[in-house]
Formats: sequence, structure tokens, C-alpha cells
Amino acid sequence: MIRHARVLPVLVLAPLLLTACGSEKAGDPGPSASAPASAAGPAAAPGTGELASRAQAMGVAPELVYVTGAPGFTLAEQSVGVLGDDGFSATWVDGDTNALLRLAVDRGSITAGTCPEQPVGDMSGEHTTCERDGDAWYRTGAGRHEYALPEDGHVVRVSAAQDAVPRDVLRAAALAAHRPDAAETDRLLPSAEPAPATPVERGDLPPFGDGAPDNHVDVGG
Repeated sequence: MIRHARVLPVLVLAPLLLTACGSEKAGDPGPSASAPASAAGPAAAPGTGELASRAQAMGVAPELVYVTGAPGFTLAEQSVGVLGDDGFSATWVDGDTNALLRLAVDRGSITAGTCPEQPVGDMSGEHTTCERDGDAWYRTGAGRHEYALPEDGHVVRVSAAQDAVPRDVLRAAALAAHRPDAAETDRLLPSAEPAPATPVERGDLPPFGDGAPDNHVDVGG
């Protein structure tokens, strides 16, 4: 079985250097017409270690944290966050075209009966079409398309605007979706430790006496 994906304004981009973690990588070309193959590989147990502590600090269930990538796309660090109750979401951005590639993982399931009822890209009320692609669903609606991959108790979705990201790029990113290893976790999730407070430097405090502010007024006011 394959393991494949609220978009925020992009303020800071940091490259996500994917580490080989299974049988396929983000840069590998996807099969032309065959069903997607699994790209998942060895990763830390979701309930233990750094992944668990970082995910839980964000309010994300560790088992719902995935990572992906595609050539030319880099992780928008500020986009990483919780989806729904304890799901996971992150966005990658093409530095040349500004196209967005969204990975979303949440609890639930998707079947032939429920696929058309689930909107693409959280756009409720829009018509959704579903096409089976191996173990995955290729879905379109509201100008977006996605690959939805049912897993054990959750669904991995990789989505993008149809006019911004071609289907083959979307499919390759879905093929690359996998549980992060330790190095990928460090790049993907913020530290669970709070950032140290930075003291504020005040320029109006004299270096002598009791340190009271210098309110001296020059001649003329």
C-alpha cells in the first residue's frame, strides 16, 4: 500500500532535504500508468522519541505526521501545523512559480461510496470526481486535484491547484509521502523546547547609578 497529501502565506522558506527512507524518493519519476507503489520506509515508532515529543507539543498525533517533497519545491516552515483535532498539515512551495503543494493527514477513511462526498481542498459544496489509481484515489473539484491514500485509520492527501501543479508531479509527491526519519523530523517539526527569551536592550538606561532612564532634556526643550 502506498503512503502518500489551510495554506498560509509564505513568509519563510527553508529547504527540506529529503533523506532516503524507503523504496522511492520525491525525485523519482512515478510509474506511467501503474498503481502507485509504497515509498514508506524505516522510521521511529510514532509514540516514542523526538517525533512524538515534537508532534505532541504541536497538538498533532505522532502517527499522523508524514513528509513528502517534489523537485523544485521547498517546505514552507510556517505552514506546518495541526489539522482538525490532531491531524497534520504542511505545504511545499515552488520557488520559481510559487505553486503550492499541500500534504494533509487526518483520521478517517475513503471508499468508492464516500469519495464523491468528500470535497477536495476543504471546498464544501463543490462537485468532486473520483478516479481509482491503484490503491489511491485521484480526485478533482473546485479547481484543485489531489491523491488520497487510505491508511490504517487515516487518509494521506497530497493536493494542489490543477492549473499550477501537473498531475504527474502531484502523483510523484504522493508516491514520496512517508513517515519521517529522525533527520527529517528535525527539519520538519519545530522543537518541543521553548525558545530562550532574548533580553531587550534599552538605549535610555545609563551605565551608572541606579539604572533609571535618562530623561535629560537639552536646552530649548
